Amino acid sequence: MANEKKINYVILGLLNHEPLTGYEIKKRIDHSLKFFWSGSFGSIYPALEALEADGCVEKEEESSGRGKIIYSITEKGRALLREWLVKPAEKDELRYETLLKLFFGRELGREGILDHIQKFEEKIRNELLILEGYAANLEKVQDEEEHKYYLLTVRFGIETYRAYLAWCEEAKAVLQKD
Repeated sequence: MANEKKINYVILGLLNHEPLTGYEIKKRIDHSLKFFWSGSFGSIYPALEALEADGCVEKEEESSGRGKIIYSITEKGRALLREWLVKPAEKDELRYETLLKLFFGRELGREGILDHIQKFEEKIRNELLILEGYAANLEKVQDEEEHKYYLLTVRFGIETYRAYLAWCEEAKAVLQKD
């Protein structure tokens, strides 16, 4: 693949688990990966076309007459996925608009920033509940090899979100002094 985009590996990883439509790929990203990765239809479908052109995925129209196109990974795609998996991560980054606004918060003032922190905290609390639910379900099936990796990813998210909540408490306390 000449143009190395991470969405390609996201798609290959999902298809390595099971054949999916473009819509199902988007749903998996929005539900299972949303805590650490995102992807839009505008990036998924061009990536699927490029992966097909490179021989990494195959598409098949569903025979039910609904016109669904189902994608599956090829051996070439599996080899490319494995090749990417063994490479060191190029970039792990944290990008939160709340933190960007906090960084420039003097212009907005304490009350405005406290409002942003409160909204961030609510979002994190809600997502933490979802992650804890995922963990509870995965702990029941962790004897299956693939589920161990999912569970470790979810546990990372839980610990990270707990740290975010502790930071929210600290930030509110600092801003509410005086």
